[in-house]
Amino acid sequence: MASNKKVAFVTGANRGIGLETARQLGKLGDIHVVIGSRDLAKGKAAADKLRAEGADVDVIRFDITKPADYKEAYDYFDKNYGRLDILINNAGISKENFFAGNNASKVSTEVLRETFDTNFFGTIELTQTLLPLIRKAPEGRIVNLSSILGSLTLHADPDSPIYGAKVLAYNASKAALNAFTIHLAHELKDTKIKVNSAHPGWVKTDMGTDAAPMEIPEGARTSIELATLPANGPTGGYFHLGQPLPW
Repeated sequence: MASNKKVAFVTGANRGIGLETARQLGKLGDIHVVIGSRDLAKGKAAADKLRAEGADVDVIRFDITKPADYKEAYDYFDKNYGRLDILINNAGISKENFFAGNNASKVSTEVLRETFDTNFFGTIELTQTLLPLIRKAPEGRIVNLSSILGSLTLHADPDSPIYGAKVLAYNASKAALNAFTIHLAHELKDTKIKVNSAHPGWVKTDMGTDAAPMEIPEGARTSIELATLPANGPTGGYFHLGQPLPW
């Protein structure tokens, strides 16, 4: 079971940026990638396609909104590999219209809770569950898929490119996820585990729409870079294509 290779888990990876991340990691030659997919049939189809392209991938059923799945994922990696080298927290949602304008006075509690349950609470609980296995890896890597829309600095700057992109639930969930990155990286600073936030860019996905300027392969690059950082690479950072972003 690819015991001589690094083992990576990419959540929400049966399509979009997650699928492309699995594709690129799986083609590197020294990484065995496990796709987490809510729909196992779709996940298996995606894995079959990637294997046909030469990527080393497998798939498990995984839903970030179901806490029972966290333990099942732990048991899977523990039984089959005894460790986890790379965790890419790619699964995420947005329930808001990015083009409808500032919704701070109108966004519902239901949308806020559903967004945070996936983008923040679920991601933290999964990471905490899998961390004992990541500690067993020679050099663990944790990548949290954030967004430039989580930058409070840029949201407060009238001259920034995202100043008008105010959708509270999504943006706040990514800002909170960035805080988790900082805190976890600090806790693990004396280990060989590196924890970073990635902004993939505005990418042509179901969420990004066809209006986005970036293609999906480029959108996966930041995750790949942070998942394969060398021993002297950064931790506790917020990056896009190798460049730091302001918190």
